[in-house]
Amino acid sequence: MKKVITYGTFDLLHKGHVRLLKRAKALGDHLTVCLSSDEFNAEKGKKAYTSYEDRKYILEAIKYVDEVIPETNWDQKIHDVQDRDIDVFVMGDDWKGKFDFLKDYCEVVYLPRTEGISTTKIKEDLGLTDEADWKA
Repeated sequence: MKKVITYGTFDLLHKGHVRLLKRAKALGDHLTVCLSSDEFNAEKGKKAYTSYEDRKYILEAIKYVDEVIPETNWDQKIHDVQDRDIDVFVMGDDWKGKFDFLKDYCEVVYLPRTEGISTTKIKEDLGLTDEADWKA
């Protein structure tokens, strides 16, 4: 079985997210999504609109996703790849080159982003660019 892994926050799920998951799954037989925890997002200076539990629930409902696990720190990727016998690591091409260190452990693939859509764009379109606007 060929195993694939990807990482992300997957907040305000949109077509670009689903396309990434579909293309990632097409690279193997089993897709693990490592989902940034709320605590890890805070460390990164980010806050998801949707809680970790709700984002996990939504991802688990997508037919391309076989497993969702938490991402709690930057350094867990090598550990995840080794412990889960991952064959392919996938990220959007906005991260191109940032995870090449994983090439010692598995294939690394950067997929093109879906043009015209992003979580940032959705937040901007909704006027939710300030964290205080979407806490309630």
